[in-house]
Amino acid sequence: MASSSGNSNSSSSSQLQNSGSEEDLHQQNMMDQRKRKRKESNRESARRSRMRKQQHLDELVAQVAQLSKDNNQILNSINFTTHHYLNIQAENSVLRAQMMKLSQKLDYLNQILSYLNTMSASELVYETDQCFETSTCDHGFTNPFNQPYLNQPIMASPDMFQYY
Repeated sequence: MASSSGNSNSSSSSQLQNSGSEEDLHQQNMMDQRKRKRKESNRESARRSRMRKQQHLDELVAQVAQLSKDNNQILNSINFTTHHYLNIQAENSVLRAQMMKLSQKLDYLNQILSYLNTMSASELVYETDQCFETSTCDHGFTNPFNQPYLNQPIMASPDMFQYY
């Protein structure tokens, strides 16, 4: 009996070993499966991360292109505005010179009118008589002393031309 019980002990221990090694094998398979799942998950996560980085890089490249385009448009606008400003400045200088010339003419005409307004009527008649006698003056409408508006003041001043 002892031998049979010994045999039964050894068969039950071999069954325990078989079941233990099966459990170990099963646990090993489970751990390998978990490792494979974790590796696969890590690979997928790394792939998504690379895709996000690539997408971000593409967005940055597109943004650089758009900003470069905007920068070129701004530079063209600045160049156009500068060119336009220089043309306006040159035209303004010409207009100022013309204004000074016209202002001097106006001052000269005002001096003439002032002189004519201060002269008495007899002096004007004397000068017109001399003009008729020497026949160096034109008569009629071209003679400035025959004009009806001779004593009318000019209603302009040099100040009204100083718009710059």
